[in-house]
Amino acid sequence: MAELTLTTFDWVPELPRGYVRDLRIRWALEEAGLPYRVENAAFSDRQPGHFSHQPFGQVPWLTDGDTSIFESGAILLHLGEKSDVLMPTDDKGRSETIAWLFAALNSVEAASLPWTIFQFHGLAGDTPGWKPLNDFLNARLKHMESVLADREWLAVSFSIADIAMADVLRLVDRFDGLAACPACRDYVTRATARPAFAKAHADQIAHFAAAD
Repeated sequence: MAELTLTTFDWVPELPRGYVRDLRIRWALEEAGLPYRVENAAFSDRQPGHFSHQPFGQVPWLTDGDTSIFESGAILLHLGEKSDVLMPTDDKGRSETIAWLFAALNSVEAASLPWTIFQFHGLAGDTPGWKPLNDFLNARLKHMESVLADREWLAVSFSIADIAMADVLRLVDRFDGLAACPACRDYVTRATARPAFAKAHADQIAHFAAAD
């Protein structure tokens, strides 16, 4: 197997630590027991080589032999193809996992990201534009609440779909956005209690703190 290399920023400010999206990839790699190493990309001075791997100057990207993959969802799918710990091998389970992976990114994160940006900048409340964003997110959470009320994981077993969805929802929970969604909150608690998440989270925090 080709060596897997995860590239993330060398440093970020304290506010986003624990939520930078290389966490999703660390988590998946730890769940699957796939060996990997971590390399740095400069946070403050993004060079052409960075953009050659990640066209938007973001992180993470994964190098697998001669293949370089960007976008956390695409990387999770790539890793899911490598490990039946991360994705079921039967057609139905695989299709369900992929559908929920896309749902996490396209349906839920599309609603949660602008909401959390308002929260990060202290603009929630009476700021123009806040109410439509809040209503949009709550509509998505209402649907997720009904889904998670009667299942442990999104597909037949824990998968890359849960890594993506739980990571999206835990950022909402950071700002108490799941207060009215107990099934969603319990789901995040279950997911983040997994040892692989604990290690991935601790490793990310330590990685950025080392550069302070």
